Amino acid sequence: MNEPPTQQYAASPGRLDAVAAELTGQSRSQLTGWIAAGRVLVDGRPVTKASFKLRGGEALSVSPPPPADLSVAPEDIPLEILFEDEHLIAVNKPPGMVTHPAPGVTSGTLVNALLGRMKLPEQQDFDSPAGYRPGIVHRLDKDTSGVIVVAKTVQAHAALAASFKARETRKIYLAIAAGEWKAEGPVNVDAPVGRHPVQRQKMTVGGAHPREAQTRFVPLSRHPDGHGRTLTLVRCEPRTGRTHQIRVHLAHLGSPIVGDAVYGRASETIPRQALHAWQLTVPHPVTREPLQLVAPPPDDLLEAWVALGGTLPAELR
Repeated sequence: MNEPPTQQYAASPGRLDAVAAELTGQSRSQLTGWIAAGRVLVDGRPVTKASFKLRGGEALSVSPPPPADLSVAPEDIPLEILFEDEHLIAVNKPPGMVTHPAPGVTSGTLVNALLGRMKLPEQQDFDSPAGYRPGIVHRLDKDTSGVIVVAKTVQAHAALAASFKARETRKIYLAIAAGEWKAEGPVNVDAPVGRHPVQRQKMTVGGAHPREAQTRFVPLSRHPDGHGRTLTLVRCEPRTGRTHQIRVHLAHLGSPIVGDAVYGRASETIPRQALHAWQLTVPHPVTREPLQLVAPPPDDLLEAWVALGGTLPAELR
């Protein structure tokens, strides 16, 4: 595949990643990857630190990588459809399924499954290196199950994306947390989330370039686990949509999600983080009427709670 032409700019003062992003029109995260790969030269020499300080007036050379291969094969993968019309489709994503193709993952994703049954609007997500997310408005982690909505048209995608950005949606998750907090009732966490400064695959409270993050947690049921800890079946209501937000905030409370090997520890009871996107309310992209989508809590999560000694509250029976 041919390399795009190198672009030449005169730098303004500031951080290299921020200045290069503004000059090229690409996202800052995109430029961070290009800088690390040696694709950005300052006065003819590669600088691989995104935080490099520019005085202003330096000659910047930016060599974008080849465009991603957007060929994604349609696959015949069964899906549980929660709602569908000519504008959008909502599915109950099973645990273990990646939402969209990414480097190293080109099959078995939700996008592959959707392309096996319909045409999706052609679009590339330039906020993620080589990310191809046709119709995808939001996403769930690979091992998180539950409601996800996908646009069928460019117009629907724009409207849904705007609704998420304006926080016109309401998201409710269900989780099993390995711990409890002192408050008896709901707990509101307002703690910014950013990239972990050392473990780059993780997020953390604070961290690099933290962004506002708010989650409301409502305990539904609690019980001791027999090992000196308390387990909590908790309703989670994120008011913002940061990467790993619920997982990070529960770990911040000292109550990481059961089975979450990244922010807590793995569990013999459930082979994934016990987190499920239970309900999503979003304005319909055309009618603007509230669209209430519900994915019933999955058997593996409910069975894990019972196996751990818990009792299901009435609303989950």
